[in-house]
Amino acid sequence: MTLARARAACSRPALSGVSRAHFGELLEELAPRREAAREPALRRRHGQGRRRAAGAGPKRRLVFADRLLVALVHLRLGLPHAALADLYVADRSTISNAVREVRSPLAVRGFAVPVAGVRCS
Repeated sequence: MTLARARAACSRPALSGVSRAHFGELLEELAPRREAAREPALRRRHGQGRRRAAGAGPKRRLVFADRLLVALVHLRLGLPHAALADLYVADRSTISNAVREVRSPLAVRGFAVPVAGVRCS
């Protein structure tokens, strides 16, 4: 499956749980917050300022819109990260990182986000 097809499938309200208009609003609200929070987090983690110019280094496989879609689908349907990785033709760790990255901004926004690591038997 191509990235465009995976994006089209996950953006359907039946899978993501939000309308496309609401997804657009959510994306416009969360993307700037993510960028604003990313630089200080990197500085704390590395203990110094930026070593490379902005945009340098390896390109991410999933842009923020895809990361948000993956997180919404996972949180709504409980699909395993491996299944979403097959859909997006990405590594399972890429999907896990995307869900982890987007989980807390969604919780702050008011989405019901289950506690990580807690499973229903």
